[in-house]
Amino acid sequence: MAIDLISIDLTAINWRAPWLAPFASVGQGLARQLAAGATPVEALNPQMGDCCGAAGKPPVLFVPQSALPSTRAYEDFIFKTGQVPTRDNLHDFFNGLCWLHFPQTKKRLNELQAAQIALDGVGQVRGAVRDALTLFDENAAFLSAPDALWDALAAKDWQALFVTHRARWADAHLVLFGHALLEKLVSPRKAITAHVYRVWPATPSIADLDHFVARDVSAEKIAAKPFAHLPVLGVPGWWPGNEEAAFYDDKSVFRPARPYVNKTRRFMG
Repeated sequence: MAIDLISIDLTAINWRAPWLAPFASVGQGLARQLAAGATPVEALNPQMGDCCGAAGKPPVLFVPQSALPSTRAYEDFIFKTGQVPTRDNLHDFFNGLCWLHFPQTKKRLNELQAAQIALDGVGQVRGAVRDALTLFDENAAFLSAPDALWDALAAKDWQALFVTHRARWADAHLVLFGHALLEKLVSPRKAITAHVYRVWPATPSIADLDHFVARDVSAEKIAAKPFAHLPVLGVPGWWPGNEEAAFYDDKSVFRPARPYVNKTRRFMG
């Protein structure tokens, strides 16, 4: 269940946490506005205009949830109107923050969702492709990493990933994308896990990532579930407790791999 904004202290969000650092310069200011009484719509729309600069019209604008007719699918409404229905809760706040930082990727995911709706209509269940796209939107993280790290992650070889090859994390770059993932990490728990999508720019900026993923992602690729599961608090430097190797012995979090065939470093079963 999404956290209502009035039930938390927005000014207490730890924007220095590694997972929030890429969003801090914008997010902290937005959180202050919301704590002072602004709605997410009121705070986000000026920022969305600013993020485009001289590039032209913002990809979307935010509107109150009441603007979404009960008969319309959320994704189809965004696609056809360029408006994102937004509730006064932490989940939609982080969704807006992701739109500000990854406008091309968010727009691409919305286009893919709308295309599936056009093909299949709106039923009681989303279907496999729409489910996969929603999972990506809600819980994905982007990782640029050496092959040794990626192969260990894909194999769920936690000792190799976090102990043997620990020093190689200096050559890796991890950025969280899913807004539900960011929401959960406001109150960090060891079991919080990201669905990691491999990216190729070696030292990407947010803009580089946005451009790359928007061009790279497709319905077919996402439906194949090209994700690796990463308990994010295991990342070196992201949580004090993981400095001890025993941190990774918790098999309820760092679960062993099921048998699989790793045919490629990009796609896992």
